[in-house]
Amino acid sequence: MISKSLVAASSKPLILTILSWGENYGYEIIQKVGELSGGVLDWSDGMLYPVLYKLEKDGLVQSRWEIEEGSRPRKYYSITKKGKEELAQEKAQWINVNEVLQTVWNMKPTVS
Repeated sequence: MISKSLVAASSKPLILTILSWGENYGYEIIQKVGELSGGVLDWSDGMLYPVLYKLEKDGLVQSRWEIEEGSRPRKYYSITKKGKEELAQEKAQWINVNEVLQTVWNMKPTVS
């Protein structure tokens, strides 16, 4: 089980990455996260939508409503230019953190 704080910290780069591949609606994003993580990350509406609203408020994503006959309206999200720039920064930071952790975890402790 992944801690709530780690899930929260990784939500922004995950959402921005998925949206960089193309426009998606909320349930589809949740499904992709579950699929990509092999079920390790099990997001809910209550976890996803506050993050999407914050990303939209910050200008990193934009949304539009689509109404198809015979189905409920869906709100589709897409990444903005600012969001793509933010994703590049997030990616660099996560790569750096991963490299530091890999280095530390692979070190042999010295006994003093």
